[in-house]
Amino acid sequence: MNASAPTTAESLRSTLGGLLDGLPPKQAAAAVERLIASYRGQTPTDAPVLRDRSDVAAYAAYRMPATFEAVRGALGGLAEAAPDWAPASHVDVGGGTGAATWAVDATWDGPRETTVLDWAEPALTLGRELAAASASEVLRGAAWRRAVIGAGLSLPEADLVTVSYVLGELTPQARTAVVAEAARAGQAVVLIEPGTPEGYLRIREARDQLIAAGLRIAAPCPHDGTCPIQVGQDWCHFSARVSRSSLHRQVKGGSLPYEDEKFSYVAATRFPTEPATSRITRKPQIRKGLVLLELCGPEEAGLTKVNVTKRQGDLYKAARDVDWGRAWPPAP
Repeated sequence: MNASAPTTAESLRSTLGGLLDGLPPKQAAAAVERLIASYRGQTPTDAPVLRDRSDVAAYAAYRMPATFEAVRGALGGLAEAAPDWAPASHVDVGGGTGAATWAVDATWDGPRETTVLDWAEPALTLGRELAAASASEVLRGAAWRRAVIGAGLSLPEADLVTVSYVLGELTPQARTAVVAEAARAGQAVVLIEPGTPEGYLRIREARDQLIAAGLRIAAPCPHDGTCPIQVGQDWCHFSARVSRSSLHRQVKGGSLPYEDEKFSYVAATRFPTEPATSRITRKPQIRKGLVLLELCGPEEAGLTKVNVTKRQGDLYKAARDVDWGRAWPPAP
């Protein structure tokens, strides 16, 4: 794991700080509102969502920190399942301004060959500028290439392929093609979507496709079997804390200095990993003398609820401090 992760996050926030200078607030807000609709999967398309420099600036300032934190959370699940592994090469599909690339840099140390592919040239241009201003040699050395994300996509083979907040922009046929190509090219594949019922369904479909292609699930699921969640009754998603920018406050209102980004993800590999015994699927509920945990466990156990009481000593202390999305029980 990368010990400099907080530094990477701070560097990203600092680099984004002056991005909207000179862009009229109303124009930035209008671009953000349209991008939110696309992000929520309401406007699937065969065309780039980011159209010009104004769109890209608004996207980067508003969405890049949240995407970074969500992807970092998903990559943390993979790193937890494969503690001795680190990617020497990374391809980010539909990477836009490079949030996932920053998240990979925050997760693993060491030299890495990184390629960001996107169909929007303005996004690639800005991503290259942001990376050039970073302190990371890996980010500064990344390659930024234009590619149509859909049927016909051809990826170089890589240790890690990421596809974050992209599948919802694609038609079903293009989505299937992109997941298939990621499965072919990557030794590890991590897919991230918004933590909505629709985003979860896209991840669930992609999970089945990755398993059919011969990959094994590393996270968040404890097994490769059928997801135990009944469609329409619930959905699997997690949460990442994000510091709110002035643009967040302008568009959404409110005074809190943070918000919680909900996301769904799957990480699958062609090499052995150690998935969690169980995964905490909801925010732990702390009561007097006990903690209620909702878990997804081994395939035969499915979804369960566990009460951890004060009488359980160290396990109770761990339950009080554990975060939504983490493995359970904690490592010794």
